[in-house]
Amino acid sequence: MEQQLKSSAINYGIYLGLSLALISVLIYVINAEYAIAWWIGIIMLLLILAFGIVSTAKSKDFLNGFISFKQAFSSFFITVAIGVIINTGIGILIYGVIDTEAAVFLQEKGIENTVSMMERFGAPQSEIDKTIDSMSGENSFSIMNQLKAIAYQLVFYAVIGLIVAAFMKKKNPDLA
Repeated sequence: MEQQLKSSAINYGIYLGLSLALISVLIYVINAEYAIAWWIGIIMLLLILAFGIVSTAKSKDFLNGFISFKQAFSSFFITVAIGVIINTGIGILIYGVIDTEAAVFLQEKGIENTVSMMERFGAPQSEIDKTIDSMSGENSFSIMNQLKAIAYQLVFYAVIGLIVAAFMKKKNPDLA
């Protein structure tokens, strides 16, 4: 049964990764600026959470409505980790290998957006200048920064996975 749960979570992870990769490629083809749009981030977050929760629910169904905390967390996390890793691999391929100029453009656009937001919130010019210097010296699309981003995302989704697992777990009274 454990193998069936892992296999299901892996399949959902691949579907998630392909969905995220398709969105990323479409964004690149249609208008690369969407890659740094906040609403795209929200859509991706909701898609990731939906796949993780559906994967956990499917695992619970395999177990006749009963699932341990560990099994629920594993189903969620395996799905999300595979999806995020596939999507990051596509991002590295697009912005780190195929079109590095798009990465530079998005970096500059990201700085512009940040400056605009800071000005709207009334940040002092000295803070804006510090932020520009900090962001200019760092390529957020470099392979190393992409790998760091995966690590941070996986920690974030692990916490979410713990919460989902706590809600989804259900002990089998026959085994108690």
